[in-house]
Amino acid sequence: MSCVFCTSTNQAEFPAEVNIHFPGLRNADNPGVFVFPKLLVCLDCGSSSFVTPESELAQLAGAVPVRSANPRPGDRSRSHSPVER
Repeated sequence: MSCVFCTSTNQAEFPAEVNIHFPGLRNADNPGVFVFPKLLVCLDCGSSSFVTPESELAQLAGAVPVRSANPRPGDRSRSHSPVER
């Protein structure tokens, strides 16, 4: 598979440790969810990607409110921004 950004095939897979934090001040004391994916790195442009393992994905999905796919204009409560407003 080639890089989605630069179409290079010069990619390598690395073990990784990622801590995904929940947004907002109300989650300041929440340690987040640790995931240990295989990280695919393009060795030409630096683009990186990983797939969140199913068990950690379930933890994330259970802790984050579902947002509307089509927010109404001006409705800040349904913003797709990862930063809490």
